[in-house]
Amino acid sequence: MNRSAVLALLLVLPAAGLVAGSGAGSGADSTAYATLPGGSFRSALDYEDIAGNVKVAPFALMKRPVTNGEFLAFVKDNPQWRRDRAPSVMAEPRYLSHWAGPTELGNAASAAQPVVQVSWFAAAAYCEAQGARLPTWNEWEFAAAADETRRDARNDPVWRERILAWYSRPSDTVLPRAGLQTPNAYGVQDLHGLVWEWTDDFSSLLVDADNRNQGDPDNARFCGAGALSMDDRDNYAVLMRVAMLSSLNAPDTTANLGFRCARDLP
Repeated sequence: MNRSAVLALLLVLPAAGLVAGSGAGSGADSTAYATLPGGSFRSALDYEDIAGNVKVAPFALMKRPVTNGEFLAFVKDNPQWRRDRAPSVMAEPRYLSHWAGPTELGNAASAAQPVVQVSWFAAAAYCEAQGARLPTWNEWEFAAAADETRRDARNDPVWRERILAWYSRPSDTVLPRAGLQTPNAYGVQDLHGLVWEWTDDFSSLLVDADNRNQGDPDNARFCGAGALSMDDRDNYAVLMRVAMLSSLNAPDTTANLGFRCARDLP
């Protein structure tokens, strides 16, 4: 079943509850979001239908990833997203498997840690319950290009090496709580070095199996999707992100994949 069909199914489920009640968690608080100005942006992706820079409209992005505590509040308000009730087409068996129970975090998942083992469908439902949505890849990449003082630090080899050092840490270590990192130039935290993050359009990110074909001008075979350009070989952290996301299906979960929400600006 494709993603569109499953989303249609979601809308007719009993008590679909994509709009949560007041207990949906602090993600609903507007102070949890940073405002980003958007602009013309050099993406690491090559798009068949976009020549040159991509344009990112101004948007708001959560300052840090959604936490276990916030997602637990959402699950309690929307019980169809409990791990023992979520349809298998929307969440694989590992969904929220690190929690002690369907509505109990336990010792292995603190309320302040970023929520992981969450599917794209569940992440999208959470964001919609907050009157928000998942960010697009271009929005995420736009925000993640900034360091603490510069809006685009990607040409700085020291900054790139710092990110790669974060990614080299063992993936089985205990996650720290969200919000510990110094905010970047936009006021956003934890974009690197904490968890991978879902984007709304993750399934349109493609990496050719043959690295010799990266940057191939015959982009028509990608059907308008974004294919990673190996012209940007120095930005290996972006390569890893795209490879990770492009390997997933919407019901998938992993122990180091979380999410944050975005909003359109008026």
